[in-house]
Amino acid sequence: MNIEQARFNMIEQQIRPWNVLAQDVLDLLMVVKREEFVPAAHRSLAFFDTEIPLPGGENMLAPKIEARILQEANVKKHEYVLEIGAGSGYMAALLAHKARHVTTVEISPELKALAERNLSDYGVANVDVQLGNGAQGWVGADGKAAEYDVIVISGSLPVLPEAFGKQLKIGGRLLAIVGSLPVMELQLITRTSEHAFETVNVVETLAKPLHAALTPSHFTF
Repeated sequence: MNIEQARFNMIEQQIRPWNVLAQDVLDLLMVVKREEFVPAAHRSLAFFDTEIPLPGGENMLAPKIEARILQEANVKKHEYVLEIGAGSGYMAALLAHKARHVTTVEISPELKALAERNLSDYGVANVDVQLGNGAQGWVGADGKAAEYDVIVISGSLPVLPEAFGKQLKIGGRLLAIVGSLPVMELQLITRTSEHAFETVNVVETLAKPLHAALTPSHFTF
């Protein structure tokens, strides 16, 4: 397999048609080598339009979803980013190239170790990988819930917990795939003031649920 040709084809045949047209994002997909973050057993799938299996039954998001999230997040060099679901560390590596600092949270010790190893091997120094359950927001070791410029949920949620909105700075953006099969949507939520949020449904898509996500009750009282 010609890796660079496969990478080019991924961008031109999967990612551009999904309305990922920001040149800085397309350039970054050429720079950060996705195959370096894919488990060796599945490296041949690195550029396929599919989720890639990770240890513990988790998956990497499909390339076009990763790229669309990155475009919509529009991360700036001075910004602090929170990611929930470190996985292999690939999304954190992409975000880190655009941000000042990334905190990525992983519930699986095995995946935390994998993400840390991949990021270290790739020379990414501005990412902090934390072990814990961030599915309802993230409170650090100091017991405080910090505010972030950008929050990325790398997995789907049946409903979006309010805690995430409270962790956004004013002007901050949150990207999350919200819903349950068969209907999920990538949403861009912007905090416009202390108590106001703007939600844009970006595109319909599907993704594996985030581990430990809250399941909404089907009953009302």
